[in-house]
Amino acid sequence: MHRLQLHYTLSRDNSPAQVRNPLIDLLQAVSIRGSISGGARALNLSYRHVWGELKRWEQELGNELLVWEKGQNARLTDFASKLMWAERQAQARLAPQIEALRSELERSFALAFDDSVQVLTLYASHDEAISRLREYALRGPESGTRLHLDVRFTGSVDAIRALNEGRCIMAGFHTLAQTGRKTLSERSYKPLLQPGRHKIIGFAQRTQGLMVAPGNPLALQTLHDVARSQARFANRVLGSGTRLVLDELLAQAGLAATDINSLANLEPSHAAVAQAVASGQCDAGLGIAAAALQAGLDFVPFANERYHLVCLKSALGQPGVLNLLQLLQTPHWQSSMTNIAGYSPEQCGQVLSMRKVLPWWDFAREKSKAVSLLNAAMPMQQQPV
Repeated sequence: MHRLQLHYTLSRDNSPAQVRNPLIDLLQAVSIRGSISGGARALNLSYRHVWGELKRWEQELGNELLVWEKGQNARLTDFASKLMWAERQAQARLAPQIEALRSELERSFALAFDDSVQVLTLYASHDEAISRLREYALRGPESGTRLHLDVRFTGSVDAIRALNEGRCIMAGFHTLAQTGRKTLSERSYKPLLQPGRHKIIGFAQRTQGLMVAPGNPLALQTLHDVARSQARFANRVLGSGTRLVLDELLAQAGLAATDINSLANLEPSHAAVAQAVASGQCDAGLGIAAAALQAGLDFVPFANERYHLVCLKSALGQPGVLNLLQLLQTPHWQSSMTNIAGYSPEQCGQVLSMRKVLPWWDFAREKSKAVSLLNAAMPMQQQPV
């Protein structure tokens, strides 16, 4: 049994948070380029160094990593391929936790190096634009004020619960753009949100769809196709916004969750679903275009949704929140968002009426219903005329 050791480095660049082993980079480079020399050039390393490292790892792991055949391109052994795919899957599944770990460490260092930096804790459903925003805010664009977004990726429902329990200042969640009354979204979110107490802040519109293998070999275009073909489907964990969206889309299509051939393993993020499809573990999964593109998959769009930010009304005057609202409204940030596949700004940084954005509250109707119930309960002689 090989044990893992984790390390981190301090730098000024904005490289993504990763727990990475150099062996995986070597295997990937050699696999793509078809030779040790090509892989070495891709990594800007010498042939001798790459060859020596591969031999060292073969001895360490007790398995061969490359197939050597005269006159043929170097290719990975089955063991090396499994090792590379397993590491990619683990990276995708652990990405939210790794990002949260880095965020916690950077929060501590931000306060240590500069006690004037503003810190805003954000619990949010996993989202590509939120990750980009975190890096953008830390650079202190235009306003000159550096804002550290202490991002914790979690399910949409759990994010709002964290807000209500005082564990964060802001939460991020998403719903179908045309979500209506008496839907699963209403049943899930309405009990957690209160007009007058919470404030919705516009953020983005994004597209959800099927992530499928290149060429879409099963010709999947709809959820009916997924159900009919019994395609292996990578589903998300309960409580995630995308799981709610999927269940709502199934209901709209007249399908039940049991009609979909969902795998037993539930994935924690869009990236993890994309990796499950890319590795051949499943045939399809619901996710965002950016994750599909990054994994080299095809994408079949069929649902637009709005990604919302929400905070308590009492927090709107806090410096960190004011700074974030100003940042979200800058043309530079909104232009940056359009460069993410499937994204566009949607009333970005504007404080919105919750009752207009989420059509679950109709106080006129509720008041009329309450009066009717009261009249029905009153004796006839006491009812108003």
